[in-house]
Amino acid sequence: MSKTIQMPALSPTMEEGTLAKWLVKEGDKVSSGDLLAEIETDKATMEFEAVDEGTVAKILVSEGAEGVKVGTVIAIIAEEGEDVAAAAASGGAAPAPKADAVPAKAEAAAPAAKADPVPAKAAAPAAAPAEGRVKASPLARRLAEAKGVDLAAVAGSGPNGRIVKADLDGAAAAPAKAAAPAAAAPAGAPAPVATAAQDFGIPNEVIKLSGMRKTIARRLTESKQQVPHIYLTVDVQLDKLLKLRGELNAGLSGRGVKLSVNDLLIKALGVALMQVPECNVQFAGDQMLQFKRADISVAVSIPGGLITPIVTGADIKGVAAISNEMKDLADRAKAGKLQPSEYQGGTASLSNMGMFGIKQFEAVINPPQGMIMAIGAGEKRPFVVDDSLQIATVMSATGSFDHRAIDGADGARLMKAFRELIENPIGMLA
Repeated sequence: MSKTIQMPALSPTMEEGTLAKWLVKEGDKVSSGDLLAEIETDKATMEFEAVDEGTVAKILVSEGAEGVKVGTVIAIIAEEGEDVAAAAASGGAAPAPKADAVPAKAEAAAPAAKADPVPAKAAAPAAAPAEGRVKASPLARRLAEAKGVDLAAVAGSGPNGRIVKADLDGAAAAPAKAAAPAAAAPAGAPAPVATAAQDFGIPNEVIKLSGMRKTIARRLTESKQQVPHIYLTVDVQLDKLLKLRGELNAGLSGRGVKLSVNDLLIKALGVALMQVPECNVQFAGDQMLQFKRADISVAVSIPGGLITPIVTGADIKGVAAISNEMKDLADRAKAGKLQPSEYQGGTASLSNMGMFGIKQFEAVINPPQGMIMAIGAGEKRPFVVDDSLQIATVMSATGSFDHRAIDGADGARLMKAFRELIENPIGMLA
């Protein structure tokens, strides 16, 4: 009897995705563990494996289709000895992707409403992609979207003319498209609120939101609406930390490790959370979770958005291990190759905008976490050291706390512990 292959849920929160690439074709024999397709979620592109043996009888969702709901039948597998043609004809067809889900767009799939728990009725197979569809890797599509590059104007150097990341180097951005005229409102309907650009005729381009951007917008809106934030800021002297970093890098040079200030801040936050466990918590309705380990989510900017890979056990890891792990996570995050377990979870977050020269900012909590530490730039400032006014390297750090779970006094204790660990950094290495 033929088996159906459904759009998988590659993370606990995934509701739909983009079928970025088929790795098999109709007629191919597959075994358990063989790679079937690349699935693009709002955060990463992951490979999907077969769990059954057989022959690919029918592919129902075209490569590049967006907005494919979890549970949608995307292919049919004929069992060994079964007539492949009969399996293709009798297997359950997949609902076609939604009308605006055309193939070969740069945007990733966005979360939508929960999938209907009742199996949907079979629909006609998705139409084949249009002739001349641009072939490009998922990473190349994301980079093209971020740069505003028209993939149709780029020559691909990959297999069968597929556009890859290297082809986008030096590619020119596409000219801005004129915004489509708004449809006429029904008679008697209230006029829509116009944007400033529409009011004043300012040239603009309508940019479709990527799945990642939709997810960021939804989650941050929910955070600000549902989580009462309290903000606490401290100024921290960095001179001893910078001196220690230089000494450690000198000692680690033979091992190919180069510590960043951020690596040491990750360690300091992890240790501080263990010293003040009242802040290493998560609000959970009528109860609260208090964690016995500090898993630090670190904000990393990637094309089209932001992702927060997690350094697990930052309180007990050595700074060299944190540095190596963070470099690997950041590289794979930018390539869209993180697994869901590497960016979902975490007990607290750290966001550092010091490299952009930002002096201070207040970060939005990443639910369901209870706090996030926002790091500003280290700069030379007049500062009181040993009861005398001196010039010191100082940064501002602002903790955002979920006031449902963390009292102001406990947040203040965490900020104090964090500052003391940075100003006396040998203590966090002991």
